[in-house]
Amino acid sequence: MEFETLVQSRRSVRGFRNEPVPRPVIEAIIEIAKRAPSSMNTQPWHVHVLTGAPLEHVRRRNMEEMVGGAKVKRDIVSHGEYQGVHRNRQVDVAKKLFGAMGIARDDKPMRQDWVLRGFRQFDAPVSLVLTYDRVLDPGAVCHFDLGALCYGIVLAAWDRGLGSVINGQGIMRSDIVREVARIPEDEVIMTCVAMGYPDETFAANAVRSDREHNEEFVRFVGFAD
Repeated sequence: MEFETLVQSRRSVRGFRNEPVPRPVIEAIIEIAKRAPSSMNTQPWHVHVLTGAPLEHVRRRNMEEMVGGAKVKRDIVSHGEYQGVHRNRQVDVAKKLFGAMGIARDDKPMRQDWVLRGFRQFDAPVSLVLTYDRVLDPGAVCHFDLGALCYGIVLAAWDRGLGSVINGQGIMRSDIVREVARIPEDEVIMTCVAMGYPDETFAANAVRSDREHNEEFVRFVGFAD
């Protein structure tokens, strides 16, 4: 695709066909994404690609632990619940997703089912677990670099007909991910990308989140009017 079309058409995919993704396709996606900008060319990232039995193991245990009331155990420091405008944007996209899926506000079983889907990484056939070198903690620079890599992965996948969603819910228990995927202790697990071929019959896949007008978050300094 043309770059602008690629960016404007991309959307988060939460429903996938039961179809494996060939390893060469994933390798090609990473080959493109690794050209993301990296501070001082440090390239602090690692990608652990899970599929098949290991991925099933991770999602089953992650879901069981979270449903059972286990505490979140992520490697990275996270914020509490969103407040203010951030909460408003979160609620806005949730309303769109629930509306598309026909989930009523008071339908607790269906709302719970949606949460479980997130814990299972939306049953995607592939999960790319993104980590960075622990020696770089604390510091936001390596987080920035990993975010750039992550976006590159998402765009390169979309360009090849693959959908994805960046899915922190799927690794709420990073200790389980580390154990199953045999991720070394000297790497910090940051997030994962659930990926696969989109199921076009899954209603939520048609949902696109809104973006604020530039005037809401952009300032121009030194430009002539």
